[in-house]
Amino acid sequence: MIVNYHTHTPRCHHAVGQEREYVENAIRAGLKTLGFADHAPMVFEGDYYSNFRMTPAEIEGYVNTLLALREEYKKDINLLIGFETEYYPKYFDKYLQMISPYPIDYIIMGQHFVGNEIGARHNYQPTDSVEQLTEYVDQVLEGLSTGCFSYLAHPDMINFTGSDEAYYAPMKKLCEGAKKLDVPLELNMLGVWEGRIYPCERFFRIAGAVGNDVILGIDAHQPQRILEEDVLNRAHTLADKCGVHLVDDVRLRPLPKK
Repeated sequence: MIVNYHTHTPRCHHAVGQEREYVENAIRAGLKTLGFADHAPMVFEGDYYSNFRMTPAEIEGYVNTLLALREEYKKDINLLIGFETEYYPKYFDKYLQMISPYPIDYIIMGQHFVGNEIGARHNYQPTDSVEQLTEYVDQVLEGLSTGCFSYLAHPDMINFTGSDEAYYAPMKKLCEGAKKLDVPLELNMLGVWEGRIYPCERFFRIAGAVGNDVILGIDAHQPQRILEEDVLNRAHTLADKCGVHLVDDVRLRPLPKK
């Protein structure tokens, strides 16, 4: 593994450790590129705010901290600044406007909710609703069609408890759509480490059959996760079992300037 684009910081309120610790562990692990993609701030209406993301006021500190580390460690590793972002149609343009003044290298999609989040179910909550699964797939593909996202993180996060037959058609549509748009899918290593419902074998068997590019993402919320060789081996075993095409790196998509 030579790159990881999925690294968090304490600003998301559920990760620990300082940015420097992640960087030094990445160097120790032999990574050539480390991308930070903390949970993106959002501009919502009213007084609603998510409890799992940084606030708009924290963007400057996030960027400045990483710019300083990039300069300090420039001989040792390539550091990139990104965000893990949901696609919420109502707020997406406002989000792009908010981050456009900053030197953001990329964003990845992590679709934790459908709709525009407020009043919506988290995709990790179990559901046997084909309607909800279809809504998730359609919103993800609409977001990927903007051309802003460099890859789709944990595409199999939605916790669909229905039959394999009901699961197959919507998720095949997602995989085929992502392939047509040339957007890689992530095999999420945090899910491997914690034994979550993702990465999901039935999803990656579909991705393997469709021929999607798949990249490993550590999804590091603790600095030591970058050094988990056993988790890396287990992720490779799942990828081999499902016949997916693992790629070492992805093409980062520049963000439009608003």
